[in-house]
Amino acid sequence: MGRKNWTNEKIFDRLMNNKSQKAYWNNILELRKRANEDVYDQAFKLAKSENDKKKIIGIDVLAQLGFDPRIGQQKTINLYFDLLENEQSDNVLFALFFGISHNNENLTKKQVSKLIEFKDSKNTDVRYSLVSALSGIANPEAIETLIELSEDKFSSIRNWATFGIGTLSKENNERIINALWKRTKDKHQETKLEAIVGLAIRKEVAVKEQIISELKNGKYTTLLFDAIKELDDKELIPYLLSELNSAKKDSKTNKKWLAELNECLNKIST
Repeated sequence: MGRKNWTNEKIFDRLMNNKSQKAYWNNILELRKRANEDVYDQAFKLAKSENDKKKIIGIDVLAQLGFDPRIGQQKTINLYFDLLENEQSDNVLFALFFGISHNNENLTKKQVSKLIEFKDSKNTDVRYSLVSALSGIANPEAIETLIELSEDKFSSIRNWATFGIGTLSKENNERIINALWKRTKDKHQETKLEAIVGLAIRKEVAVKEQIISELKNGKYTTLLFDAIKELDDKELIPYLLSELNSAKKDSKTNKKWLAELNECLNKIST
């Protein structure tokens, strides 16, 4: 009998003993689909436990329990920030920040300031998840913190923070523009491309030369197509046509990639 037919209690019990991440998250996802008060109450109780494993299970279930609206969203956010006041475990902080990221639409200035207190954590995973919690928030302090984290020594954090200020943020100011231009020189390719997308969204015409350079070196991913579509500059058409002709001659060309190239070309050609 599959987990869809298991009781809530059985799934919560299994979560305490799951050996693999796959099984763990499959059980979490099943509970999240059961957007009812029974699941909420059990998860809430676990999140307040003194046991880190139980606490993380509760946090993970509550993070995306139901959708539009989530069950007890404000109560969940209040719980998360209550937990942050005294939390010492990096594993719990990691879960909390991702939980907050799924529910950060209406954070107060005080709550944002509390998150920012963790920006200098020595734990890479904590800083990574903090970026997620701060992304998409129209708060100057949150954006400044993301700008700071876009220069982190770890590429995964730089990449995520660059996405946060470049794509998820609708703000546009000199600080953001300068931060994105810095990242166009990043040695980490995806971070570089996220910066190019962010500049294209803000219609920074000068980024066209960066896009052309990436097309010529051929090491780009489909993120570059997003930038091209955002910039919508017809002077890029010849370069895309050149890429299309080369791709058609290569029997190893990925069909999905080729379709995205065609779609990009069609978008800026109309």
